[in-house]
Amino acid sequence: MGPLRQRFAEVGAPTGLMGVWFAGLLRDGFALTATGDNEAFAHLAEDGLQVTFHGLSLDRDVDSAVQHVMEGLPSLGVHPDVVEGVRALAECGLRLVTLSNGSSGIAEKLLEEAGVRDRFEALLSVEDAALWKPAKESYAYALDRCGVDAADSMLVAAHPWDTHGASRAGLMSAWVNRTGAPYPSYFAAPDVTVSTLSELAEHLA
Repeated sequence: MGPLRQRFAEVGAPTGLMGVWFAGLLRDGFALTATGDNEAFAHLAEDGLQVTFHGLSLDRDVDSAVQHVMEGLPSLGVHPDVVEGVRALAECGLRLVTLSNGSSGIAEKLLEEAGVRDRFEALLSVEDAALWKPAKESYAYALDRCGVDAADSMLVAAHPWDTHGASRAGLMSAWVNRTGAPYPSYFAAPDVTVSTLSELAEHLA
């Protein structure tokens, strides 16, 4: 998320607000999911920025500041372990599919620029599902699109709430713990915990 933090600085906003904004974005997305609603990630992100920037002394008007930050979303980049890890997973003969609460277009750009788009069979977004992750319906949507059973599938994620949701939906789960943080005890434990995608490939080989 470093590039987005830099964009906050470029519009004159405190960089610490980036985390506040993103946490609020997820909070509101999950709240809508809890009430059975599905709103586009980009819409929530944009409206959340409007709220976050309200009343601040920025170096441009709020609308321009929001646009500047939003333009940074497709250029976030992938974690350092992703390219090698994705290639290793593909070499294991596994079908690889993304399932994002964001748009499939952003995932497409990130993976294309990383040089691993061709390793993925499909890039799915909950914008085409009934609800955001971690609702069971989101994982069911991906399973249906791929024509596979939950018991034969694994959700790989860096977010404990995502692995918890997948576990509750009947999938196997793998938590990529890149920071060494403890896993929340109130979530369903993942089937596998690794620090990199390459480590996961070694485990699944």
